[in-house]
Amino acid sequence: MLLIWGYAMVVAFMALIMTRRLSPLTALILVPIGVGALAGFGPGLGEMMVQGITKLAPTGVMLLFAILYFAVMIDAGLFAPFVSRLITLVHGDPVKVVMGSAALALLVSLDGDGSTTYMITTAAMLPLYRAMGIRPIVLACVTMLASGVMNILPWGGPTARAASALAVDVSDVFVPMVPVMVAGVAWTMYVAYRMGRAERGRLQTHGAVALQAEAVVGSLHDADADLSLRRPDRLWVNAMLTVVLLAALIFAVLPLPVLFMLAYAVAVMINYPAIEQQKALVSRHGGNVLAVVGLIFAAGVFTGILSGTKMVDAMANSVVTLVPPALGPYLAIVTGVLSVPFTFFISNDAFYYGVLPILAKAGETYGVTAAEMARASLVGQPVHLLSPLVPSTFLLVGLCGVDFGEHQRFTLRWALVSSLVLLLAGLLLLVIPLVGTR
Repeated sequence: MLLIWGYAMVVAFMALIMTRRLSPLTALILVPIGVGALAGFGPGLGEMMVQGITKLAPTGVMLLFAILYFAVMIDAGLFAPFVSRLITLVHGDPVKVVMGSAALALLVSLDGDGSTTYMITTAAMLPLYRAMGIRPIVLACVTMLASGVMNILPWGGPTARAASALAVDVSDVFVPMVPVMVAGVAWTMYVAYRMGRAERGRLQTHGAVALQAEAVVGSLHDADADLSLRRPDRLWVNAMLTVVLLAALIFAVLPLPVLFMLAYAVAVMINYPAIEQQKALVSRHGGNVLAVVGLIFAAGVFTGILSGTKMVDAMANSVVTLVPPALGPYLAIVTGVLSVPFTFFISNDAFYYGVLPILAKAGETYGVTAAEMARASLVGQPVHLLSPLVPSTFLLVGLCGVDFGEHQRFTLRWALVSSLVLLLAGLLLLVIPLVGTR
């Protein structure tokens, strides 16, 4: 029954938000409470929700101050020279703009943190998209596809989880996957090219593609709410502060929430030292902050009930029963395929620590090594990032100003093919075995 209730909760949530019957914020709160109460867990739901919210509280704090930090940088004009330079390179061509967005996201993703990738990429590229009339949902799509491929990096999370869960060396899992990631990067750039061509055709149909660099720069300036907020004399100070922040993030000098709190405090004092200026800044960006952070804490309700009722454990254990004995020799492929839906419907922790060890144990019987099973388990990451259980997803759609359900519908088919490309590349490069050795 727990298994049925767990899947009912996830399916009901997805159906309600994708059909726009409920907003993600209300669905994340009402659906788990309703299903949990119907399943007989009513008296204990409060404690479960508090535990889920508490677990996600650091993420909520980090996103709150991260959004405010990059709001300061955008208002102060840190990214304006980069965007202006980029405009002169793309010459108003949507294909180059979208491909440039993908390349930037791939580069920034090297730090392994999806939230940072989303914030920097959208901050740099969204003004250009709006000025040229390119749909922001395209930016959200290519940014997430890039992050999904780069999430395989050892410091990104899934690779370290898979290696630790199966007690294998991280290098044995990651190093053979590098050529596979190259294939994923090539596919991401191809998707960006395709989307850029589609946007070029759409804009040509509406007679809006003939944009010169100077015109775009002018429209960007016209779109600014208040040019008096710019701080060109502090450009290099802001740039150095951002570089130091990113370095501190990569080397984990302090916890992420503390780093962004500290960075915001320093940035706002450098650029807007007056108290009235700081109040105005919070007022300008408060709506975006509230929308994103509210979704994070609402997601805490969802994950808290899903975990507290043990529904997520039942969903994880159900994986084993889905694999018939005849597929035993092909367990590496099976694992790669299963990683797509199960890292979407349950958390990475639940999949890598709950499901993968069981599959790997069965794989040993057929001569599939633990390292090979770990590699196969990583191919579902492009789809995983579309899950409502991933907090940074809400940050991306919030920054781009697109609907969560619309983003899922638009991006899902491309993410599925990305996972397929990773799996096929792994098989062709013999990184993931087609069949076991026994």
